[in-house]
Amino acid sequence: MYGQWIFFPWHYSPNQKQLENVKCFKYLGRLLTDDGRCTSEIKSRIAMAKAAFSKKKNLLFTSKLDLNLRKKLVKCYIWSIALYGAETWTLRAVDQKHLESFEMWCWRRMEKISWTDYVRNEEVLIRVSEQRNILHEIRKRKANWIGHVLRRNCLLKEVIEGKIEGRIEVTRRRGRRRKKMLDYLGDRRGYCHLKEKALDHIKWRDCFERDCGPVV
Repeated sequence: MYGQWIFFPWHYSPNQKQLENVKCFKYLGRLLTDDGRCTSEIKSRIAMAKAAFSKKKNLLFTSKLDLNLRKKLVKCYIWSIALYGAETWTLRAVDQKHLESFEMWCWRRMEKISWTDYVRNEEVLIRVSEQRNILHEIRKRKANWIGHVLRRNCLLKEVIEGKIEGRIEVTRRRGRRRKKMLDYLGDRRGYCHLKEKALDHIKWRDCFERDCGPVV
């Protein structure tokens, strides 16, 4: 699946060329790690988005443009950098906190609110007439992408529905079970019901527009 790669624990030599096993590398703008987590990628994307915000500070930070226009510029120019490939992310609680902190950072910088001013996040959201929306945007992107995959007969669909034959050794790990991509979109009725809903494009879109609204 896109965003998931195999890391060989040995040195593989195709065509007499030695390949070295690494813990992380960049491919097509994505930072891929050997543990399969998205935390490093999210931090990298947030850093790139903050750098882009600083380059446009004359337009977003010190300009006298209308508030609604500046918010549209932030979501179009800054958020698009931060959320590149977000439809393939499997978010943990710590990743969600990083993203929500970045969202508030954008609004504070845009309104020239320093962290030393001790202004609560709720007050900042009132000043910019916004709600917490970045996780809602990621969930919409996930729903659109997964729905598109489930409506087609393609390799990605076979990967999602595929199972590994044979016995798998089960080892107990500390902590809760790792979340999968479909865990954010599925319901208690299981994958089959989720697939049936995805076949109707209009109902699928309306369902997630209604169920994953922004947090007040």
